[in-house]
Amino acid sequence: MTETTAASFVDLLRTQIRNEFTASQQYVAIAVWFDGADLPRLAARFYSQSVEERNHAMMMVRYMLDRGWEVHVPGIDDVRNEFGDPVEPIALALAQERRVTEQCETLFRAARDARDVLSEQFMLWFLKEQVEEVASMNSLRTIADRAGSDWFQIEEHLAREAAGNASDNSAPEVAGGALTSA
Repeated sequence: MTETTAASFVDLLRTQIRNEFTASQQYVAIAVWFDGADLPRLAARFYSQSVEERNHAMMMVRYMLDRGWEVHVPGIDDVRNEFGDPVEPIALALAQERRVTEQCETLFRAARDARDVLSEQFMLWFLKEQVEEVASMNSLRTIADRAGSDWFQIEEHLAREAAGNASDNSAPEVAGGALTSA
């Protein structure tokens, strides 16, 4: 399938690369806010999430390169840096993950409409990943809501939480190699 016959999918994928880079930077901003509030486990969680979003963007770049499609490295949209309490950035992250899920669904449908089975297959991994991302962020939001003004309860929860950093061998290749968080 040429870039011309899959124009809608390719254009959406280019936009999604920007969305993923923006999400990465938003997570850096959230992590920095948590770091500044002396909440190191929340900071680490979002620094790590930032790396993951960057890797997602680079998976999309690698896929476009592999398909012979022109890649444009985009700038990013503005990110939010100020929050009043830990629930606000977590709620923002949850909303962001839900929005990314919708974007991935749109990409999958565009690939299907173009009868591009390779791109459908590529997007299936991202859809599976989004189920996990939304569920994880939703749980963190619930914990933050329950903690109320005792922010350290969120930290304690994260300290008890299983690491869950197992490698996914089915993940698409990352252009330049995947970054890992410490």
